[in-house]
Amino acid sequence: MQRALTLTATRRLAVRRHAVALRFRAAAAMSTLLVSRPQYAWLKELGLEEENDGVYDGRWGGGGEVVTSYCPANNEPIARVRQATMAEYEQTVQKAREAWKIWADVPAPKRGEIVRQIGDALRKKIKVLGSLVSLEMGKIYVEGVGEVQEYVDVCDYAVGLSRMIGGPVLPSERPGHALIEQWNPVGLVGIITAFNFPVAVYGWNNAIALICGNKLSISYDLFTFVCVCVQLNRIVANVLGQNNLPGAICSMTCGGADIGSAIAKDERVDLVSFTGSTHVGKQVSLMVQERFVFEDADLNLAVPSTVFAAVGTAGQRCTTTRRLMLHEGVHDAVVERLAKAYKQVRIGDPWDRNTLYGPLHTKQAVEQYLAAVEQAKQQGGTIICGGKVMDRPGNYVEPTIITGLAHNAAIVHTETFVPILYVLKFKTEEEAFSWNNEVKQGLSSSIFTKDLGRIFRWLGPKGSDCGIVNVNIPTSGAEIGGAFGGEKHTGGGRESGSDSWKQYMRRSTCTINYSKDLPLAQGIKFE
Repeated sequence: MQRALTLTATRRLAVRRHAVALRFRAAAAMSTLLVSRPQYAWLKELGLEEENDGVYDGRWGGGGEVVTSYCPANNEPIARVRQATMAEYEQTVQKAREAWKIWADVPAPKRGEIVRQIGDALRKKIKVLGSLVSLEMGKIYVEGVGEVQEYVDVCDYAVGLSRMIGGPVLPSERPGHALIEQWNPVGLVGIITAFNFPVAVYGWNNAIALICGNKLSISYDLFTFVCVCVQLNRIVANVLGQNNLPGAICSMTCGGADIGSAIAKDERVDLVSFTGSTHVGKQVSLMVQERFVFEDADLNLAVPSTVFAAVGTAGQRCTTTRRLMLHEGVHDAVVERLAKAYKQVRIGDPWDRNTLYGPLHTKQAVEQYLAAVEQAKQQGGTIICGGKVMDRPGNYVEPTIITGLAHNAAIVHTETFVPILYVLKFKTEEEAFSWNNEVKQGLSSSIFTKDLGRIFRWLGPKGSDCGIVNVNIPTSGAEIGGAFGGEKHTGGGRESGSDSWKQYMRRSTCTINYSKDLPLAQGIKFE
């Protein structure tokens, strides 16, 4: 007698995860370190070895756990890195604070010259560094090179800024007095950087904080790509050494949650710049991005913009579009065009110049993708396309479009760094703006419309409450000249352009009496 076996949704997910894990283990078992293979000889030209130091405080070291970095395109091991112990973290902070006594005395324009040299050193290795980003993170080659170029651009920006930072001389109400707003470096800046932009996040903070006169302690967590980060720190350390400056000005500690928590809680760290998840010990919510398409939108702009922002970097950007809100008058047409466009996305090897979509960064990300798809179905969603792990080596999943969910469905409000686009249908402008602002996160948002009134309402006090508010362009692709950052649980700080340099400094109002009189406040006179 035959019996039919009915699997629950949870059981089906478990079976799929087990199958994925078996493929991962099989690939890893057949592997030797890529750094030792002839076709990857360029890795050793960069200075990477089979096992690399993950701590730098003027000297290289690392006595903690040895972790292996894997290539997400095939799950083969690249190289190993020795992480920091807590004792090494303590020593790194102490040496960084000592190095600041020297760095703070260097005039800002000369600090800018050091940053210029860092940018030049990056330019010389931009293609090979871009290849390393692609190999270790999985983003396509052109994105890897573009990320290194962003660090170079920020260096150029910081060089000019080094001759401009400072406060105004203000008119004093007292004769013979000068009122000055003075800006000084905050001190030790702790940077806990991100898996999805390991070079750019490092670069934003490194270049601007350095010209402001700060020393830096950089932490990379377990899912940040340590080979890239070690190589970046080597480049910066070499420039500092060539200028007879202490390497501890830019220290580094690779580690897990213990190191991240230590930086977040350390009162000697004057400013923490955090990009990542909560497991490193500081409660920082992840970011959810929104896009609206109104009935008057130019669909020739809206559709490719959505595809770029939802699928680019395999949905792992912090500005990736997660929610797409479509006016009921264009909903079906846009979904149809998106589904057709998704089928044409070129998926493949990140190093193939024709590839537009690569793998997810880790096996855990694949599991998160499967869990999110299952939850969306349980909450009433309909999968228009995608929804499955691809049958090929590496961490590849299908880019996915899901419709039919309520705007307040739990999964819609849950951030997941995977290529899943939730499509919602709205009726009115007020409804759409309200849905945009109802989530706890708020980094980037965009609308597509030709209505000038609607555009300025979107930019106004009752419009988007995100840190980046766009019109007729994707949520991704921010320029370095503007301040980059979000609001609400996404945080209120800013990085990169505009006046974001101020967060790396402390402000003092200084009054100087250069006369021989002593006019006191409130007209008080002592006889």
